[in-house]
Amino acid sequence: MSKQLDMFKTNLEEFASKHKQEIRKNPEFRVQFQDMCATIGVDPLASGKGFWSEMLGVGDFYYELGVQIIEVCLALKHQNGGLITLEELHQQVLKGRGKFAQDVSQDDLLRAIKKLKVLGSGFGIIPVGGTYLVQSVPAELNMDHTVVLQLAEKKGYVTVSEIRSSLKWETERAKQVLEHLLKEGMAWLDTQAAGEPQYWLPALFTELYSQEITPEEAQEAIP
Repeated sequence: MSKQLDMFKTNLEEFASKHKQEIRKNPEFRVQFQDMCATIGVDPLASGKGFWSEMLGVGDFYYELGVQIIEVCLALKHQNGGLITLEELHQQVLKGRGKFAQDVSQDDLLRAIKKLKVLGSGFGIIPVGGTYLVQSVPAELNMDHTVVLQLAEKKGYVTVSEIRSSLKWETERAKQVLEHLLKEGMAWLDTQAAGEPQYWLPALFTELYSQEITPEEAQEAIP
């Protein structure tokens, strides 16, 4: 078995040598290569030195990408409280890299974020519906917070009543979670909403409404 693994590793190194340009430039090719590495327990990002880093430059690529992710998250933190959807982060990173830089996929972002997470830098990934929220501040978010974020995904906001009916929680539990999100700057409170206060998640609603609102609707929304 160990001989087979050694042979596979050697073949993988030969493959990497032959296709290093494609691995560096093509995001889909990079995902396939990472998957091949994972099958034999090789992590080409594990060290900044050594064969993989020197051969492919992947260590440098993900390090640079990590720096760009941090820059974007810091720039938008005052708007979203340190939570951003993976899609918006992807768009912002691509915008910052310019059209002549090598392409970057959402998979690349996730891998870079996982490396940042190891550094204990406050970065984390929260699954929400069919996508992810990227957390860039060291706030304590438990499963209750994650479930509420998932509930807010469709509309960009949530109310205490919605949490009570959907999750069958007591009012106090719902309020504790929402107050924590408010305190951390991850939620905004609309006390003038019809019926009851709405807790808006800027990381969610900025993307929702930038995608869905039409120019006519935008015009009508202006007082």
